Amino acid sequence: MISTIALFWALCVVCLVNMARYFSSLRALLVVLRGCDPLLYQYVDGAGFFTSHGQPGKQVRLVYYIWAQRYLDHHDDEFIRRCRRVRGQFILTSSLCGLVVISLICLAIWH
Repeated sequence: MISTIALFWALCVVCLVNMARYFSSLRALLVVLRGCDPLLYQYVDGAGFFTSHGQPGKQVRLVYYIWAQRYLDHHDDEFIRRCRRVRGQFILTSSLCGLVVISLICLAIWH
C-alpha cells in the first residue's frame, strides 16, 4: 500500500518543479518583452521584477495582463506564444498549489 505521507511529499515536489518552470518561463517572457515592447517592459517593472526592490504593484499588472489575455492584440508572435505558455503554467501551478493545500488539510484530519 502507498503511504499517504509519501504521496503528499511527491505532490509537493511536483508542485515545486512546476513553480520553477513557471518562474523560468516568466523570466524568458521578460527578456522577449524587453526587445519587442520596451514601454510595456517599463510599465511592468521588467528590470526589477525578480529583485528584492521590485514593485509588487507593477508585478501584479503583468500577471493581470497575462490572465486577462490582453497579449492577444500584440504584434509579436513570439511574445504571444510565450504569454500563452506562462498563462498555462500559471493555471497549472495554481491548481497544484491548491491541491497541496487541500491534501495538507486532509492529511491533518486523517492523522
